Amino acid sequence: MTGTAQHRVTLAFSDGVEHELTVDPGGSVLEAGLAAGLPLLHQCRSGSCSSCLATLVEGEAATLPGCSSSLLASERAAGQRLLCVTGADSACRFALPYDSKVGENRAVEGHAFVNAVERVAADVMRLELELAEDCWFEFRPGQFIQIKVPGTDQTRSYSIASTPAELPKIELLIRLLPGGVMSEWLLGQAAVDTVLEISGPYGAFFLQEASKAPVVMIAGGTGLAPMMAMIDVIRARPGRKPPIQLSFGCQNAEGLFHGEAIALRSMWLPSLTVTTSVDCGPAPDGVRIGNPVEAVGADGPLDPETVAYLCGPPGMIEAARSRLQALGVAPGNIHAEQFVAS
Repeated sequence: MTGTAQHRVTLAFSDGVEHELTVDPGGSVLEAGLAAGLPLLHQCRSGSCSSCLATLVEGEAATLPGCSSSLLASERAAGQRLLCVTGADSACRFALPYDSKVGENRAVEGHAFVNAVERVAADVMRLELELAEDCWFEFRPGQFIQIKVPGTDQTRSYSIASTPAELPKIELLIRLLPGGVMSEWLLGQAAVDTVLEISGPYGAFFLQEASKAPVVMIAGGTGLAPMMAMIDVIRARPGRKPPIQLSFGCQNAEGLFHGEAIALRSMWLPSLTVTTSVDCGPAPDGVRIGNPVEAVGADGPLDPETVAYLCGPPGMIEAARSRLQALGVAPGNIHAEQFVAS
């Protein structure tokens, strides 16, 4: 239960920069930080997204009364909190999974033009946008944007599948959902040169600074989008590349996509190994039957320094966290983005 006194809270960025602030009773850590002018990543302010993710390393901090959090039980057990719905019950210290410069790239609102619309699988569309001059922004691979669905007041969030070097063009991979407002627009009305209202970038899920540690990526369905951006950025970085293991899975063979794009990256990046899975058969040659989580660690424990990126439905994220920790990966090295259907 949230206390009735003010408490001092320390926010520690990954580059060593620290800030102290006072959180009022019943107030959130995020609002206190923003009031103090700190560069904190955020978006929904309601506990629905994971943009304001942080890890509680000292003290007591609980979800504010009347608020809810989208965090998984395993994430909360690991100390993770969403600052927008978290109050301070004592003096606290939070570790932020990004450096103090990331939050300086504020989200912007503007417009983008549709460059291409392509169905790449039974339930996946590829949407290529080009930012208008009123909507220039910088982002890190793994972050997402929001799009206002034309003709409605609803917005949808999608991870960026392309790299910052490709701006002003942005590629998105969008899952088609029966009756979904964005899905219906994509299938029936989307056309080249359509102007969309967008905002971004958002999210604390992104590729960490250059590291020689092995990388594991587990992607379910369109959770592949941020992984493609991350792989391309790693490839473009100078110097020796770390070992990268990508485990990608879909429900069935009809849902598979981007096979050629993945194969090209395997050729360009010798340190990249790829396993593709489908939940149920039949499976094409070279594709295993099973889920992408089970495919990781088949040869034994992983390097404890491994950095993991997970993107997909909540059940996959939960299972992947458990498996990776059992394989020796430090909880703090596991970064995740849940995809939840609107």
